[in-house]
Amino acid sequence: MLPPVAAVFRVGARRAASRALSRMPVSASASASAPAPAPSSARSPNRALSTTRALAAASSPTRDRTREIVAQTVSSIGSKREAKQYLELFSTVSQNFAVIKVGGAILREHLDELCRSLLFLYELGLYPVIVHGGGPQLNRLLEAEGVEPQFQDGIRVTDAKTLAVARKLFLEENLRLIEHLDSLGVATRAIEGAFGATYLDKEKWQYVGKITEVRKQAIESSISAGYVPILTSIAEGDDGHLLNVNADVAAAELARALKPLKVVYLSEKGGLFNGEGKKISQINLDEEFNHLMAQPFCRYGTRLKINQIKALLDDLPRSSSVAIIHPSDLQKELFTDSGAGTLIRRGDKIQKATSIDEFDIEKLKATLVGNCRGLDAEATVDRFIDMLKQRKFTAYYDNAMQCLAIVMPQDENQPVATLTTLTTTKSSWLSNVVENIFTAMKKDHPILVWTISEEDENLTWFFEKADGSFHKNGSVLFYYGCDLRSEALVPVYEDFVSNERAMLGDANIESSLHARPGPLV
Repeated sequence: MLPPVAAVFRVGARRAASRALSRMPVSASASASAPAPAPSSARSPNRALSTTRALAAASSPTRDRTREIVAQTVSSIGSKREAKQYLELFSTVSQNFAVIKVGGAILREHLDELCRSLLFLYELGLYPVIVHGGGPQLNRLLEAEGVEPQFQDGIRVTDAKTLAVARKLFLEENLRLIEHLDSLGVATRAIEGAFGATYLDKEKWQYVGKITEVRKQAIESSISAGYVPILTSIAEGDDGHLLNVNADVAAAELARALKPLKVVYLSEKGGLFNGEGKKISQINLDEEFNHLMAQPFCRYGTRLKINQIKALLDDLPRSSSVAIIHPSDLQKELFTDSGAGTLIRRGDKIQKATSIDEFDIEKLKATLVGNCRGLDAEATVDRFIDMLKQRKFTAYYDNAMQCLAIVMPQDENQPVATLTTLTTTKSSWLSNVVENIFTAMKKDHPILVWTISEEDENLTWFFEKADGSFHKNGSVLFYYGCDLRSEALVPVYEDFVSNERAMLGDANIESSLHARPGPLV
């Protein structure tokens, strides 16, 4: 039984101008016959249909102070380290920050939460591109008019009357969203004519479009001017007719054109769920796709969604990711490592090595020395590598070796597997390589201990990964997979009390190098 001297922490796991809506009205004849061609002005790639008055507030003297307060609020969502890193990252890609798809149910049931989340981003100087649909509302309107919604292969059959109703509905929902954002002070710009399309299959689905072009000039100029662009999922056919497009498809094509850092699908469910009904926190497609597709729960809508997201991410930069979240969790998903919904990345395949002969030694040395501040860093690393030649270990790293973790397994001299080093760059931290490596370690080592400094900027993250911890004189011993009173933990605890972070001697290179694990470069 452990002595009562140590303090123990238990932490859960996981991680501007006046309004003038000069929109094209749906003609009365359109409801009874084929829809009329869109006027030539509607096909202009630069057409922004409306601009809110909210931009005038952006130049007020209080705006900078407001932004500062909001930035401070980000820190309260997660750690200061998380807030700083994500704000820095998003500010560097403000033109290509995010595409957010908003479903009709979100517009009807969670409009306040959505708009307040968008206000939060706006005050930080982040302008996501919003594209929305209105499926549930459209179904109700059609049924009220005695028209039964028809679907084939999951795609809505859109005849002339359905299209006319959809067009009117989408414009109304678009206006409602813009007015709500305007009331909060968010400057928006409603944009039409952004999607060019051909008929998906006119005989089968009638006025349903397949997007062939995204005219992004008006979108990008709106962002540059400080407006949040808002689009509906209506496209313009090459014959001039308006065409209905699924909002998820429109968001994906928008993302392919804009190549944003984040693609966000807002969902009432807040994410994807496994066979036990538990939310899937993250998916690393390079590592998990085939395994995931083989799971019994991965069927129907879930299977289709994952396949569609994989196809999208294959066309985007590796730094891009997709998040499926509830609108109330948008801030937490974007500004914390643990997130809130389901985060999907292409990721990196995690490599494993159990022998020094499997490494490029110079590359390994450079990775280990890179974060060190000691004058004898190279000599310390050489001793550590010599020690690895004599000991069993498992190393986990990505192809570029921007993140490296080394675990010493349990043996006669070591009652519990020990993480001796975890070193990573900021980019690999933010791209979730660290998460993927930790997941791989946990599969191989159901019980693990490690030590870090209390001053480590990633302390919160380590607490999230641990089942418990002890601290002494500025050092923290973390563990997972074992009980507080576990016999295996007793000698580890005693070693820590006696030697703190110097426990394990040369095997604990983090202590020897006086370096802190985490994103230091």
